[in-house]
Amino acid sequence: MTEVSKPRCCCYSNREGWHCDQPAEESGLCYWHDPAIDKSGDDVKEQVEQWAKQGKPLDGFQLARTKLDDINLVNRGSRSGYQCRDVDFYRADLSDAHFFGLDLRGSSLMKASLRGANLHCARLEQCNLLGTDLTRTRLENVDWGEELEQEKRAIEALKQKQNKQAIGYFQEAEEVARTVRKQCEKEGLFETAGMFFKKEMIFRRYQMPRYSLKRIISRMVDLFCGYGESPMRVVLFSMFLIWICSVAYFFLGTTATNTYTVQEHGFLAHFLEFANAVYFSVVTFTTLGYGDISPVGFARFVAAFEAFVGSFTMALFVVVFVKKMTR
Repeated sequence: MTEVSKPRCCCYSNREGWHCDQPAEESGLCYWHDPAIDKSGDDVKEQVEQWAKQGKPLDGFQLARTKLDDINLVNRGSRSGYQCRDVDFYRADLSDAHFFGLDLRGSSLMKASLRGANLHCARLEQCNLLGTDLTRTRLENVDWGEELEQEKRAIEALKQKQNKQAIGYFQEAEEVARTVRKQCEKEGLFETAGMFFKKEMIFRRYQMPRYSLKRIISRMVDLFCGYGESPMRVVLFSMFLIWICSVAYFFLGTTATNTYTVQEHGFLAHFLEFANAVYFSVVTFTTLGYGDISPVGFARFVAAFEAFVGSFTMALFVVVFVKKMTR
């Protein structure tokens, strides 16, 4: 008797080494993992839900252009969501989908529709979100990861000296950041919106000519206040400038118009002189101008510079602080 050969199993395996047990097609991949199989006309929503409920990972599924509206992939009764990593959802209809806690790391949601979907606590690290429709999408407590997918590609292109390709990726990353930022603002997630606004401005800066004036100014704004999202940077810069100018006044010299200075010698005298320099620096930075201590020689130019920068910095802090507090 001739032995009946067993059907080949799909050759797909995920990051942890799990192997798909479905029958393989001629390509060596099963129906779910073969990107060459067009599933756009198939009703696969219930099958995908049943697969997840059986405890099997959805990793690597090829679901481009599929109709999956109102799909439910919530792992009820468990703290960890289903695994749905490296899935191709290109142009898929995921409107009103229930993705609470779903692990979507590395998946492509490019041009997919997530209108009204629930992505609370989902993991979107290294997801391709270019052109994704996030209208009315709920995005609370989403894990976005450190870098966007296009951001990562742009950095790799820069390392390989492929500047034109890097600029293209930065343009895509800016579009993704803008899309997420707008939806977060509508949802009232202002901290996340601020984070993506900052990313958006950084990606725009990298598209400018490297030594252009616009790029230099943009970099300075980032350093001083994080594009209006980091009031603490303004405070730290102010403290740094006051300290540097205090050192300058200590060595360049100032004169006191009053007789309150304690006549001491040695270390205590130097300490009091430096304390007077710090006091004068604070008064100059805040443009109070009491007049009890005056700069001499070159210290006058340092004082003029500090007063100018101080007035500008205090105005900048008010703008940044108000922007953060009035959201």
